[in-house]
This record gives sequence, C-alpha cells and structure tokens, in this order.
Amino acid sequence: MSIIYGPALFAVAVYLVEQPVTTLTSVFVCVHFLKRVLETLFLHKYSGSMPLHISMFIGTYYACIAALCCSVSEGGIRFAADTTLQQAAIVLFLIGNIGNFYHHKLLADLRSDPSTGKKYVVPSGGLFCCVAAPHYFFELMSWLAIAFAANHVNVFLVFTSMTSYLSGRAVAQNKWNKEKFKEEWPGSRKNMVPGIF
Repeated sequence: MSIIYGPALFAVAVYLVEQPVTTLTSVFVCVHFLKRVLETLFLHKYSGSMPLHISMFIGTYYACIAALCCSVSEGGIRFAADTTLQQAAIVLFLIGNIGNFYHHKLLADLRSDPSTGKKYVVPSGGLFCCVAAPHYFFELMSWLAIAFAANHVNVFLVFTSMTSYLSGRAVAQNKWNKEKFKEEWPGSRKNMVPGIF
C-alpha cells in the first residue's frame, strides 16, 4: 500500500527541496503523506490486496494532488505568518491527524488481538460508537486544514473531492458492517459524521 502514498510523499519532498520558501500547506501535505506511508509500513494490517494498476492510479492521483496543493499555496498563507486562519488550520490539522491515527490504531489492534484471529469484529472505542468510519471524518479535518492553509480555490476543490471519495467509502463501509454484523451493528449508526451523516 506504500505505492499509493509514496509517490505523493516524493512529490512533496521534491517541492520542499526545490522551493526557497516553505508554506504551511506544503508542511501539512508532507506530514499527511509521511504519516500515511509510516502507517502502511508499521500499523495497518490489510486483509486483502489491491490490483497493481489501481494502486498505481491512486498513487499518481495523490502525487498530483500533493503537487497541486503545494504549488498553488505560494499565494496562500506563509509558514511564518501569524493569522487566525493559520492558527485554526494548525489546530484542525492536529485534531484531524491525531483522531485519524487513533482510529487507525483501534482498527489495527482488532487485527492484532489473538482472540479474534482473522475474523472481523465490530470496531469499538473512540467515535466507532457513533459512525462506521470515524477515521475518514478526521482525515477530512486534515484536508480542510490543508485547504485553509493554502487559501486557494483549487485546494478547496481537492477537499471537496476527498469529501466525495471518503463519503462514498463510508457509506459502503456502513452497508458492509450492517450486512456482516447484523444485529450487532446498530441500524442508526451514521456513516462518517457523528449525528449527521
């Protein structure tokens, strides 16, 4: 799965080396994809596989998104700027990444538990009591923070694209959970955003 996130991390690294000024956006994008690569290497335990051509397509897409976010951010908030929007972006990014990692860790721990073996169990802890995919909710917080930091319409469109993509995956996850876990999975549980969606 590193093939999905590695190209984006490489694109951001090249951008950071090439540019004389580091923007908050480029730092956020770098941290986001570095976190994803490290999680795929050391945290996630995948139950299936993905065809190579799909992984390469997604990796290329993420690399293009990373390059776009960094390149258009030059007119946005600078790393050294001290503004309310920058502070909000930093707080939102931290909450998003911490929440995303926490829920990824909960999922990884389910697969590490010898009592459950390889079988699927109902996720619990954190916001799993409210939604099927809280890790997507927190990832979108991070993307919104990136959009705030870039302060550019194209990065807000990236956020919109990620919202659409992760919303569809959250709906599919909730549907799968209802079918797999039946009465163990509350029918009222939302897809991604607690109490709303």
